Amino acid sequence: MKKIKVLALICLMFIGFGSIKSYAHCEIPCGIYNDEARVKMMYEHIQTIEKSMKLIAELSAAEKPDYNQLVRWVNNKEEHANKLQAIATQYFMFQRVKVSDDPVKKAKSMKQLELLHKICVYAMKAKQSTNMEMIKKLNDTVHDFSHAYLGEHKHKH
Repeated sequence: MKKIKVLALICLMFIGFGSIKSYAHCEIPCGIYNDEARVKMMYEHIQTIEKSMKLIAELSAAEKPDYNQLVRWVNNKEEHANKLQAIATQYFMFQRVKVSDDPVKKAKSMKQLELLHKICVYAMKAKQSTNMEMIKKLNDTVHDFSHAYLGEHKHKH
């Protein structure tokens, strides 16, 4: 009887864990990082959000809007904004930006965290509207973060 309970508990754990979505690169840490690729992905997500916003506006303005396509573009915009936020948080905030007591390193980390927070907020605002100003703010902030994090040269692990 005890074996059955243990097996049932293990099965429930696998079922429960199987339903959780994971967006992180990994948190082992595996030591395999490509910061430049993540920044490039952030720009690609912004481009997709922008395209989605333009098509949402276009489809909404039609005499007979195609609501199926409209919903698909809204969902696409949401999905890519979520992915952008996941890179900013799960990848950079949680794994790559290091906390330090050294005043110089701490100031640099705080600037990076501030920019990552702005990226998350602007992505959230992009989900809420089709305001193209959010695209400009996202592009500018990712650019600023890239320079603050990567610097003039490639980042060393």
